[in-house]
Amino acid sequence: MTAETIRHRLEYGLVRATRAVVRRVPEPVAGAIGAAIGRAFHLIDRPHRRLAIDQLQAAFPTRSPDECRAIARATFAHFGRLLVALLRFSALTRDQMRARIDYDGEERVRAALAAGRGAIIFSGHFGYWELHGLAHALVLPPISVLARPLDNARLNDLLEEMRGATGNRVIYRQGAMRRVLRALQANECVAVLIDQHMHGADAVTVDFFDRPAATTSALAALALHTGAPLIPAFALPLPHGRYRMVYEHPVELPADSVDPVFDVTQRCTDVLEMYVRRHPHLWLWMHRRWRDDDRELGLFRPRPAADDDED
Repeated sequence: MTAETIRHRLEYGLVRATRAVVRRVPEPVAGAIGAAIGRAFHLIDRPHRRLAIDQLQAAFPTRSPDECRAIARATFAHFGRLLVALLRFSALTRDQMRARIDYDGEERVRAALAAGRGAIIFSGHFGYWELHGLAHALVLPPISVLARPLDNARLNDLLEEMRGATGNRVIYRQGAMRRVLRALQANECVAVLIDQHMHGADAVTVDFFDRPAATTSALAALALHTGAPLIPAFALPLPHGRYRMVYEHPVELPADSVDPVFDVTQRCTDVLEMYVRRHPHLWLWMHRRWRDDDRELGLFRPRPAADDDED
């Protein structure tokens, strides 16, 4: 048995044990356990703690170092709560889930589906995005979630089981385009996260917090090819273990653009940035979103002057 196999088994056992505990305790206790898990990782994971602080300082140059360190601590605590919330929420009945959710803007998804071209729901590693997928299928048709499989196969199977608790399907990125197109042609929703660093020909580099960030071009290419509306979605915490699922207005596609893929990707990124600026502790600052080589590789294309006054 390899060291990696042992580690994967330990990880899986720890998650299953945590799941068994947090399902049986009151909501405030579960939230406290999640925050404690996050704070523990903040203490022991020095490289990711340092990365989060560095990226916060670059993104918010007017904030003091103490403020950035405080946001980093809150970010780790949030992601501990997110883990516990997913372990609890996915075990609830549909009625129990629905009682914990407020919806804002779901009629925009219904309007998009009424047009018959499907809909592309996009977000980032922000807030309670995993819960949003589950909650979506309580009041709207199930979605296909585009995802990368976890390295730990057992944990990946468990995560796929939780993601499918309300009828959603997972499409893994390898060879995903055909399945995504079939889903849109069937007038279904596809969910995509747009805030991971991308490599190679599939990357388009746009402005994110005034810095070049290599971003997937697939979102814009799909929307331009199929006409499927691009709907930003965000899951925000409310008091007492409740959540608000927000669907923003669809991103407008450019009528006349020299580089429509760039323009659409920038507009989508701008919406995500707006939410991260409002709630910075709810975003994944410990992921290396920006890479120093973007400008040297010639990937960065600055925002066109005509867009400078847009919100």
